Amino acid sequence: MKKLIVTLCAAGGMALFASSANAALDDAKAQEVLKKAGCVACHSADKKLVGPSYKEIALKRKAEPEATALLEKNVRAGGKGVFGPMPMMAFPAAKISDADLHDVAEWILTK
Repeated sequence: MKKLIVTLCAAGGMALFASSANAALDDAKAQEVLKKAGCVACHSADKKLVGPSYKEIALKRKAEPEATALLEKNVRAGGKGVFGPMPMMAFPAAKISDADLHDVAEWILTK
């Protein structure tokens, strides 16, 4: 019984470490993902280009419930009218994976 408890605690600790290691995307990795996906053609960290800055997106969205899921949906489906008349094209999984999109959406909401 004691060995089982120790084993379960160790496994739980490793799972917690693995999830926290992947939980936060650092700025350099985020920029790499955003560049690879083509997001930087229209967005920047703190200045409006064709689309809003990541900072502007965060200010508008981070207080909303399910903000990460909303950003993911907006990226996948595209849209227009939320930040002005310029439409945003849809970005399929071939452009940015679900995992990368999730990490980047969470990163944007910290700005």
